[in-house]
Amino acid sequence: MRDNEERIIGRCIGETSPLALTFISKKTPKVGEYVVLEYGGTKVLGMIETLSGCSTSITEKIYNPETVEKIREIEGEDHYMRGSIKILGDVETLRIPRVPPSPGIEIRIADEGTLKKVFSGGKDELKIGDLITQEGVAVKLDVNKMVTRHLAILAMTGAGKSNTVAVITDGILKFKGSVLIFDMHSEYVDAEFDGGTNVIEPHINPLYLSLPEFAKLANIPGDAYVQERYFRMAYGEIRNSVREGNLSNKEFFNSIQEKLDEFLEMEDYKGDKKPIVAVKNKLDDLIERYKNILSLNAPDLVEEIKLSAANVIDLGSVDEDAADVIVSHTLSNLLKKIKRGDLSFPVFVVLEEAHILAPKSRLTLSKYWIGRIAREGRKFGIGLCMVSQRPKSLDPESLSQANNMIILRLIEPTDQRHVQEASESLSEDLLKQLPSLNIGEAIVLGPMTRVPALVKIDEFKGKLSGGDINIVERWRRLKEEDERELEEQEKEISEFMEY
Repeated sequence: MRDNEERIIGRCIGETSPLALTFISKKTPKVGEYVVLEYGGTKVLGMIETLSGCSTSITEKIYNPETVEKIREIEGEDHYMRGSIKILGDVETLRIPRVPPSPGIEIRIADEGTLKKVFSGGKDELKIGDLITQEGVAVKLDVNKMVTRHLAILAMTGAGKSNTVAVITDGILKFKGSVLIFDMHSEYVDAEFDGGTNVIEPHINPLYLSLPEFAKLANIPGDAYVQERYFRMAYGEIRNSVREGNLSNKEFFNSIQEKLDEFLEMEDYKGDKKPIVAVKNKLDDLIERYKNILSLNAPDLVEEIKLSAANVIDLGSVDEDAADVIVSHTLSNLLKKIKRGDLSFPVFVVLEEAHILAPKSRLTLSKYWIGRIAREGRKFGIGLCMVSQRPKSLDPESLSQANNMIILRLIEPTDQRHVQEASESLSEDLLKQLPSLNIGEAIVLGPMTRVPALVKIDEFKGKLSGGDINIVERWRRLKEEDERELEEQEKEISEFMEY
C-alpha cells in the first residue's frame, strides 16, 4: 500500500479523452516515463509525452529578478509540474478504453513488473535494449513483425546506427535466420556475429546483367537513345554467343568492341558514327573502371547467401554507380528466386546508406527493386531494413513502407519532419525528443513493439570496423614513426662515419 502511495506522482485535470489527458504533479517525473491509471475497472498504461515547470506566484508577467527572489523567500519552493500523457491502452491487451478517465484520478509510475509484462512475453523476440527511464526493463522486438513489416533505422552520423544493425543481426542469428547486409563502408566484414560472417565479394557476371544495369556501368544515360540502341545490339548478339560457350571471359569485351567496329563499316550506320564511337569510348572506360568486379566466372550473388549467417556484400571498394547495379541485380534475383522456390529460406536485407540507393529526387536502379520488395516482400519472406543518416534525402514512398522504426538522435528539423510524415506512430511530442537523445538512445515504434518506447540500445559485443577514427592519435603515431626513422638514419650515418 505504501509503495502504491509513493508511486503516485499526480492527478489528471481539465478535459480528458480516451486518448490523452493533462496532469499536474508536485514531483518531477521524466518525459517518456510510463504511468498507470485505474478507472472503469481497468488498469490503463500511459506515457508522459510533455512536461513543463509551473508556479502560481512566479508567472511570465514578472519582469524584475528581485521580485522573483522576494517571492521565493516568502513562499519557498512554490512550483509544480504540468504535463500531458498519451493513453496506450489497458495493461493486459493494450486496447484503448472507450471512456476517458475522470478528472482527479490518481496517476502512478508504472512498476517494473507491469512494464516487463508489456515489453516481453512472446517466444520469437530479440532484445534490443532497456528502457531509458527504467533500466531493469528489457525491450524486446517481435522478429516476425519486424521482418514482414520492414524496418527503418534513422539517425545522424555517429548516433549508433551500425551498433543497432549489429545488435539486430546478432539477435536474428540466434534464431538461425539469414541476414543480407549491403555494406557500403566495409563496417561489417570483420564483425564477430554469433552465427559467423559470410563475406561476399562484389563480383558480378556481365552475362546476366540486364541492359539498364550494364548501360549504367557504361555511363550510357537512358535518354541517349541512339547510343543505347547500338550498345543493346552489340551486347545482345555477343551475349548470345557466350551463352553458347563460344567466348572466353577476356574475349567477351573485345567482341563487343569488334561488333561496334563492324557497325562503323556498315553503310546503313554511317550517319551514326559519332554515337557508335561514343559507345566504344564508354566501353573502354567501363572495362578499366570495373575490371575487378566484372567476370564471366563470377557466381550468382544470391546463391552465395547462407542460412544462419550474416551475409555481407562488401561494397566499400566500389563507386555509387557500381553499388547501385550490384544492389539492383541482387535484389531482383533474390525476389525472383524466392518467388520460384529456388531459395528456400527467408532473408532480412539491410540497406546501408539507403538514401543513396533509393534517393528522393532521382531515379536509380535499386530504387525500383527496393520499392517492389517493400510492397511484395512480406508475402515471400523478404524483409527490408533501410539505414540512413539523411532521412530527408530518402525516397518517401520507400520509407513509408517501413512500418517499424528505430530513430536515434536526429537534429536537422527537415529530417525530423520527413520521418514524421512517413510514420503514423511518431507524435509531435516524441518528435521533440529526438535532438535530446544521447548516443545509443532511440525511439522505437511500430508493430514489432507493443507500445512506443524510449530505449537505450544494447552495445554489440563483437567487433565493428565503423566509427570515427582518432585523428590526434593518428597524427601522434605518424610523428613518432618519423622521429624513429630519423633516429635510425642518424644512427646509420654515425656508424658509417666511425667506420
